[in-house]
Amino acid sequence: MNGFLHQLALGAPLFALILTGYLLMRVGRWPTAMSQHLTRFVFSVGLPAMLFRMMSDLSHLPPVDSRLLLAFFGACLGIFVLGRLLSSRLFGLDGIGQTVFGIGCIFSNNVMLGLPLAKAYLGDRAIPSVALVLVFNALILWTLISVSVEWYRHGHFSLKGLRDTLKGVLCNPIILSILAGTAFGLSGAALPEVLDSPLHMLGQTGMPLALVALGMSLAEYDLRAQWRVSATIAVLKLVVLPLAILGLARLIGLPRMETMVIMLLGSIGLGANVFLMARQFKAVEGGIAGALIMSTVCSAVTTPLLLAITAHVFGATGP
Repeated sequence: MNGFLHQLALGAPLFALILTGYLLMRVGRWPTAMSQHLTRFVFSVGLPAMLFRMMSDLSHLPPVDSRLLLAFFGACLGIFVLGRLLSSRLFGLDGIGQTVFGIGCIFSNNVMLGLPLAKAYLGDRAIPSVALVLVFNALILWTLISVSVEWYRHGHFSLKGLRDTLKGVLCNPIILSILAGTAFGLSGAALPEVLDSPLHMLGQTGMPLALVALGMSLAEYDLRAQWRVSATIAVLKLVVLPLAILGLARLIGLPRMETMVIMLLGSIGLGANVFLMARQFKAVEGGIAGALIMSTVCSAVTTPLLLAITAHVFGATGP
């Protein structure tokens, strides 16, 4: 219980920032453009500055056990298949609807929520593990979406689809900042003060503004539409996925830090990209919108609880 309360206290200020953004839009009636512009700044400037600066200091960061990718994405694949089966049996969704539902069960808000939470709960030493997941998350999960949808529509997957997916991933400012920072870090050079200082200041804005922007974006969605679909996705995302990740991590003997990181990333709310995908394919839009809000709100309690359980498994009461 002490471990859970400790984790809850660490996360409370971060979720308070999400609530602040939500209230600005719902109570303050801020225009939607404010949310869009703030989100663009966070993704294009704030978080990339922080990630580049941290990864450029690679020699001082702890090494990462790359087997975390096997545990994280292995569990994601299993829950994606389970989600597709359940969505067909319970809600009668077609192939595209099943794909959107399945991705909703595994695609976390790793950038706007995962990064700030990892830093708050686990410290800077968790960032390299988060960065590794971020790089492969976009490529693997978006490729999975493309394969699944194209296979349903045409019975095959084209190389053009893979090329377009890869191009989109490599043009992402978050991914670019991680790769560029890592390359700079491996060179052994040090950032000059004239660059390091402004990057540090910009990076400090990234995480709190990401959480405010997340709250602002949540105000756009409706919780009531297709609530049964939303609740099913939320349970699979917040409970079943992280437990599957923990099981795989323990099975392969993943170290404590890497296990804590991927458990955290697996246990947080859905990423807004899933809703954009639902809109694009015109499938399960109401269910995904509701799950986005439901999973983000509920993760304020479930994520600290699951982290406390993980810490207890490793014989500790906190990270």
